[in-house]
Amino acid sequence: MYKMEDINNIKSIVGVDVGGTKIDAGRILNDKIVVRGKVDTESHLPENEIFNNIISAIEKVIDQSTYAIGIGVPGFVDIEKGIVRKVTNIPSWKNVELKKKLENYFKLPVLVNNDANCFAIGEKFYGKGKNFRSFVGITLGTGLGSGIIIDNKLFTGSHNGSGEFGSIPYLDENYEFYCSSSYFQKVFKSNGQDIYYAASEGDEIARNIINDFGIHIGNVIKTIMLSVDPEAVIIGGSIAGSFRYFQESMWQTIRTFPSKDVLNHFVVETSELESAVLGAGALCLQYLPELQHA
Repeated sequence: MYKMEDINNIKSIVGVDVGGTKIDAGRILNDKIVVRGKVDTESHLPENEIFNNIISAIEKVIDQSTYAIGIGVPGFVDIEKGIVRKVTNIPSWKNVELKKKLENYFKLPVLVNNDANCFAIGEKFYGKGKNFRSFVGITLGTGLGSGIIIDNKLFTGSHNGSGEFGSIPYLDENYEFYCSSSYFQKVFKSNGQDIYYAASEGDEIARNIINDFGIHIGNVIKTIMLSVDPEAVIIGGSIAGSFRYFQESMWQTIRTFPSKDVLNHFVVETSELESAVLGAGALCLQYLPELQHA
């Protein structure tokens, strides 16, 4: 359908963020999203109908300048083959050959990865990760996701499963339980937004909850420091907007890290990326190196 442009005439890439509710696509030009298109995921539908919804979202933004497509999905992906093994909140998607099917349709290179890895790659090429050779991007929301950048490249491990810090046992559950919205919902039968608001209004109970949440975040960051030794951790996701409420107790916990030399050079940042679409699009820059110099 679309002819591949000569490498010297590359103008744009397309990024697609597949969520349980919406499929968000964008055409990226000169580090900016210049055209956006959204389609309902309709996650209850059969596999092929959801695939058609992805095509619809891409067709809203793609044009003859597009050289490659990056797709981020909230689930486990065979990165080399571009097979989506399982997706959170999309029951029909199991072992979907997404890369092959989209490449056959659009006649363009397609890269597929999980959304946490996309977040980290997006920070590397478009965000605060530009300032670091090695860092870990973590997303705090309904779950805890992580992507690892080492020497300016995404590290995925032997089985595409690196960075699953949320699954590490912690207290009576695991880190994801205590470092995501599950903590507020399952322990306090509330949501983070209401608790943050109550804390800002001076509610002592809410402030204690936020303080404890910061301690849990600090502990998972210490685990990351011990296992990866990054220059920085960059925090994104829906909870990142409330960083100011839990950063004090988070840093109090991080400062108990045993190596003061490491602490003196370690940084925690919050993301300022415009959209997850940038992270998906950045897959093209990571895995098609010629695009970096176009």
